Amino acid sequence: MSSRDTANVLWFDDLHRKDVNLVGGKSSSLGEMTSSMNVPVPYGYATTARAYRYFMNATGLNDKVNALLEGIKDYEDSDELHETCEKIRNMIVGAKMPDDLADDIKEGYAQLADKVGQANPFVAIRSSATAEDLPNASFAGQQESYLNIRGEDDVVDRVQQCYSSLFTDRATYYRHKQNFPHEKVALSAAVQMIVFSKASGIMFSVNVANGDASKIVIDSIYGLGEYIVLGKVTPNHFVVDKQSMKIVEKNVVKQTIELVRDANGGTKEEPVPDELQEKQVLTDDQVIELAGYAKEIERHYGCYMDMEFALDKNTDRLWIVQARPETVWSQKKKKADAAKEEDADTVDASDAKVLVRGLPASPGMASGVVHVIDNPEDIDQFKKGEILVTLMTSPDWVPAMKKAAAIVTNNGGMTCHAAIVSREMQIPCIVGTKSKKVAATDVLKTGDVITVDATNGIVYEGKVDSIVKKDNNSAQGGQVVAAETFAPTATGVMMNLGDPDLAEKYSTLPADGIGLMREEFLWTTFIHEHPLYLIEQGHPEKVIDMLADGISKVARAMAPRPVVLRLSDFKSSEYRNLKGGEKYEPHEPADLLGWRGASRYYDPKYIEAFKLELGAVKKVRNEFGLKNLNVMIPFVRTVDEAKKVTDIMRNEGLVRNEDFKVYMMAEIPSNIILADKFNQYVDGYSIGSNDLAMLILGCDRNNDTVAHLFDERNLAVKRAIKHLIKAAHKDGKTVSICGQAPSEYPDFTNFLIQCGIDYVSVNPDMVKATKRNVAHFEQRIMLDKATGRGLQDPTDYDWE
Repeated sequence: MSSRDTANVLWFDDLHRKDVNLVGGKSSSLGEMTSSMNVPVPYGYATTARAYRYFMNATGLNDKVNALLEGIKDYEDSDELHETCEKIRNMIVGAKMPDDLADDIKEGYAQLADKVGQANPFVAIRSSATAEDLPNASFAGQQESYLNIRGEDDVVDRVQQCYSSLFTDRATYYRHKQNFPHEKVALSAAVQMIVFSKASGIMFSVNVANGDASKIVIDSIYGLGEYIVLGKVTPNHFVVDKQSMKIVEKNVVKQTIELVRDANGGTKEEPVPDELQEKQVLTDDQVIELAGYAKEIERHYGCYMDMEFALDKNTDRLWIVQARPETVWSQKKKKADAAKEEDADTVDASDAKVLVRGLPASPGMASGVVHVIDNPEDIDQFKKGEILVTLMTSPDWVPAMKKAAAIVTNNGGMTCHAAIVSREMQIPCIVGTKSKKVAATDVLKTGDVITVDATNGIVYEGKVDSIVKKDNNSAQGGQVVAAETFAPTATGVMMNLGDPDLAEKYSTLPADGIGLMREEFLWTTFIHEHPLYLIEQGHPEKVIDMLADGISKVARAMAPRPVVLRLSDFKSSEYRNLKGGEKYEPHEPADLLGWRGASRYYDPKYIEAFKLELGAVKKVRNEFGLKNLNVMIPFVRTVDEAKKVTDIMRNEGLVRNEDFKVYMMAEIPSNIILADKFNQYVDGYSIGSNDLAMLILGCDRNNDTVAHLFDERNLAVKRAIKHLIKAAHKDGKTVSICGQAPSEYPDFTNFLIQCGIDYVSVNPDMVKATKRNVAHFEQRIMLDKATGRGLQDPTDYDWE
């Protein structure tokens, strides 16, 4: 048995929500917010359930209480119930607390005084039953709270009164009706620094009036919060939209009385000053600050939350003094959403209402419940099978994307992150709805049921069965083919892959290997922590082990076909989203052109993290024996950078040879212009046509204002590619392409083959089609050469 299990007192920063059995729901929740979250909670400690049971056993009260409860003939007889419960409470309050338990509570109070730097501080003592504050059974509000308590003897006395409050008429009746055995419930008392409240109140992370999950409700009054619970004061009422974080409803009610602390201890009622009675209790900024805490607490707990707050009159600081799962809509909403999706009106496609249109980034159809997410910090709230609606995705969105039935974004084009990743994962995806005049997040709200036709870029209201069934039948029809054959090709067709969990599934595709495995996917899906943070925490092995685990899944599934791992290429803003990243990442005005790729690897601030990546590669190749793994260096600006990085690799035991290839991304104009110089340090290139086109054309493909100018087929881009192939082949180096162009434009694939490219690497959904296209184009070239016929491309792709 651990010391925690035998302790009479535990401090908030030693407690977590899993400790309900030790200190009850209220105290464990205060501990969770103190130890694991960034919300302001007044400090304190909690007596344990063990302490309560010790008190009840040592005083001989258990048998007496049980005898009295067994003597109740009718729990519906309020007089009989009241008389019995009053006897029990009087027995508990009148018993002598064991000296060692009383001493532990007093010692806790003395230590609290030392920690906050106050002699005999005023505290609040709140009851916390071990079965309360659970999502399926709450005893909240059935036990007592004592405010403005001061002095160790009074603290011990109020803890004992908390114990007696376990047997109020209401609590006893409730447990009887809920079939909770009385002996299974224990009482913890949270002893917490009191907030000298100028104002206080209650808030919910769901609109409890109608179950609207997109809203936060905040009620506030002057003084201490007890008058809200008692209903003696009608509060100011605010409703905040979670998505926009704006106040959408406000009702300011006149308040004439307030409950305040008495300077000598306890509380008293006073009139609200005349000039304040009709004024807003909280400022708009304070309401929004509270709503932010509510969102954070709901995200952390993963369910609707019921919270209490207080505004300190001396500092104007807001404090969260309690948080527990909301118990009505937490259950109803889950059932309602399931029923809503299941029973949604089904209509024919011809009658369905079109809500939004966008670019069909990844084909497919899906129906489901919308979940709008604005902030990657809210990803934890996303549930499997929902439809993800957001502004735009980035690498740290991948965990949510993997669970989505479909994805719809406001921004982005056919080569944005959402488009590329969803195609790889074969999730229906529509992007750039804003470019079609109506942004998805303006129309689609969390809880809506929609049908996403990502083949045509249309979002319909409701569940359109005819569309989804048609898509399912098409998919099944495609699987009826007994066997598929593919002509051999001189130009290799590789596959882009990030998610190791899909490697086995896609290994049967007729790909010649993995041309691009993005390491960033492993960070955002499995590791979640910044490498320098892990080094500082003393866990560098976590990077090596988890990277090696993910990489080996792909290398093993594809063996003996080659796998090319692109080493990390996060931008600083993306690294910053990893745990601990804020400390190490600069805030760059244009991180596309900032501290990324090769420039990190030899930087003294980052080199140790880079060595961990290399350690994972060595582990896969040497310990796991997967020699089909090769690597690729991204975003190499200068020839000197190529030398520095390959020198580090060599020093770490990764030496280029026939068995181990080191490639380089060709995505910066300097890579093209100086290809003859880069050749000495690498075995070949993979063209990143997305970044290359952006940097040649000076055009951000993710900026809707200029995105129409982005085109990988621009003559400048084509000339650059042809020059690279020519320069690489002169020194026996290979050239591949891993950008989106070959998937989108078959004529671009033809151009690449005409130029003599060695490989094209495409997303899994395009492997078969590309394989056939390549075979067709190669046959056409041979036929034209043999016959002297065929159309000639009049464009001059040479720049020399």
